[in-house]
Amino acid sequence: MNSAQVDAYLRRLGAERPQRAVGATTDVLRELHLRHLQTVPFENLSIHLGEEIVLEEERLLDKVVGARRGGFCYELNGAFGALLGALGFEVTLLAARVHGDEGRLGIPYDHLALRVRASDGSEWLADVGFGAHSHYPLAFTERGEQEDPGGSFRIVEAGPDLDVVVDGRPQYRLEVRPRELGDFVAGAWWHSTSPASHFVQSLVCSRVTEDGGRITLSGRTFKETGADGAREERELGTDEEVLGAYRERFGIELGWVPTVRNPLGVTD
Repeated sequence: MNSAQVDAYLRRLGAERPQRAVGATTDVLRELHLRHLQTVPFENLSIHLGEEIVLEEERLLDKVVGARRGGFCYELNGAFGALLGALGFEVTLLAARVHGDEGRLGIPYDHLALRVRASDGSEWLADVGFGAHSHYPLAFTERGEQEDPGGSFRIVEAGPDLDVVVDGRPQYRLEVRPRELGDFVAGAWWHSTSPASHFVQSLVCSRVTEDGGRITLSGRTFKETGADGAREERELGTDEEVLGAYRERFGIELGWVPTVRNPLGVTD
């Protein structure tokens, strides 16, 4: 990333460039992590709009910064990792497999997360691409409970790997071997094309709100969850309402309402 791209990304997040004297600190990482969750939606709209998903830094920046869109894990953490690296953090891409029903693990390269080293040598698990997850980075080497607005998290040993657990339930199994962005192409292709992928089966657009809650638009169902867990849900009747929700609540301008592209008729 060049300096202009860094500045544009920070404007997208509503953040100022850290002073050189401050550097790549934990506080800077925490602020950017939360701002990313609040401003860049977790969404899979490209799959249903027929848009190509390309895991290359320039294309990710074009989408997240230039087009002011969101994406799923490969795109969001891929772009965020590039920003952090440009700001002086040491960033390592890690592959993970998501825990599914009955303890089954997902496909290889199921998820992309970030191992981030700050200027003081502390290491953090940063993840702005899992949907509902921690609002702040998790201490990578801590094995006790880590309290976060998103829940109670633990990172536990799982053989050579690590399990990320939230509120007592395993979320994903993290490999510690460093990866490259290109390693995740097959996983992104599967998640965006396979009828068995939940991203192919459904529409989602979601972000953290400024008060610590969450808003989610799933098709025409708009859900708003407060920081206290209180939830409201309503159906949006017209295309204008749906497009207005994308625009006003998520900052996404669309020309038409996306619908699930599922030619084989697979359902949840």
